[in-house]
Amino acid sequence: MSFASLRLSASNLSLRHNPCSSHRMLHTSPALCKVQAGKYKVTLDQSKPLTYEMALSPQKIAIHKSFNSFNTGQLEDTFGVDKWEEKGGVNLSYKMFIEDMFIRKFLKGTWSGMFLSEIIVKRQHNTIRVAALIKKNMMAQKLYFLIGYSEEMLGQWLKCPVKLELQIIDNPKDVIYKYI
Repeated sequence: MSFASLRLSASNLSLRHNPCSSHRMLHTSPALCKVQAGKYKVTLDQSKPLTYEMALSPQKIAIHKSFNSFNTGQLEDTFGVDKWEEKGGVNLSYKMFIEDMFIRKFLKGTWSGMFLSEIIVKRQHNTIRVAALIKKNMMAQKLYFLIGYSEEMLGQWLKCPVKLELQIIDNPKDVIYKYI
């Protein structure tokens, strides 16, 4: 390879050669440090509603929403992690992720269309607490039945006490934090 075939520029490093040869080319460009994941696109008429959780940028989630992710499942000697690893069982974080996903899907199916915010699953020792905001459009008897049914079924499946902490919102527009 000759010096004539090597071309350097400030924004691009490129090694060029004869296309008939069997050498490879190297192309690099500067890193683009732009976060796009977790952000919502802005509409022209600013008609898209966002809740408080949705409005936070990805860089601020750890600061503003860290209280939603506290659990005691990753502490040392909690839930017998060493016993599971000795037996070749499932990893605890994987098991907790699947359980949380199951809880969210079960509640969204049981309370179809009632949730106004995301479902927050909190674990404290052997208790699972589920928090969410729901609409006020059903009778109190049906509401209490669904709370008891959900707590009992999840408690039987997950083999630990489950507590639903639901807040009823009169107007669904009260949940909207801002429009983009």
